[in-house]
Amino acid sequence: MLKTRVITAIVLLAVLLPVLYFNNFTAFAVVATVFFGAAVWECVRLFNPGTGSAHIIALVWTAVFAASILTGHLNAAFWAALSLALWIARFAPSLKFGLPPLGSPSNTLLSLVYGFAIFGCFVAIVVLFSHSPRFLLSVMAIVWVADIGAYFSGKAFGKRKLAPSISPGKSWEGAIGGGIAVLVLASLSVAYGGGAFADTFAARVAGSFGWPALLAILVLMVAASIVGDLFESQLKRRAGMKDSSSLLPGHGGVLDRIDALIPVLPLAALIGSRL
Repeated sequence: MLKTRVITAIVLLAVLLPVLYFNNFTAFAVVATVFFGAAVWECVRLFNPGTGSAHIIALVWTAVFAASILTGHLNAAFWAALSLALWIARFAPSLKFGLPPLGSPSNTLLSLVYGFAIFGCFVAIVVLFSHSPRFLLSVMAIVWVADIGAYFSGKAFGKRKLAPSISPGKSWEGAIGGGIAVLVLASLSVAYGGGAFADTFAARVAGSFGWPALLAILVLMVAASIVGDLFESQLKRRAGMKDSSSLLPGHGGVLDRIDALIPVLPLAALIGSRL
């Protein structure tokens, strides 16, 4: 399993790093579109296990996304605001109140709504990349640090379950530890990073809004990443799936890799538009 994970990671890096390094928007748009299509395909399967039309629905969504990029009609502010509204009004509350039964009209509607959230996430990816690849990576790094910090904090100190019926392995201590890791590393990057970190999300927010606002925004982003992770775990548990797919051998599916980013990236794009 470890060998498979490493090989998959190397292949992904071999594709993604040149695109980011050379800052080629066309190549990036192609890669983003492919991953978007895969994410929608997995979304349809999570909401409708055993369906045979997932690929058709994914192709339609992908065509719309590709057309939006090619024509430049992304309307980032609209999609960011819509995505955040959906997370606040529908997805986050479901962690307490549960999901509708599979096969119900409410489930079909929710699958469409989650598709909009995924669309908004990938619009945010394109917008953040357009600012700069470093800016995009700095936002993603916040989620990655929170996830890694939560893992090690949970292993060392985890006692109180965060959401035992959804993801028994997650704890409040892990979530807090992940948040502290983000606050510490982001603060150090802003205070001592110099020019190398000048165009990162944390540095730009601190420069525009000040330190208190930066710390509050980072806490909000960590909380959003946890909600995104738990929501996808809830979908997988209901569907009886361990992973969203096996598209990324050793890593599961695309949604397994970006679930925590789906609510965070639109939030970052909305804040970034005001920097």
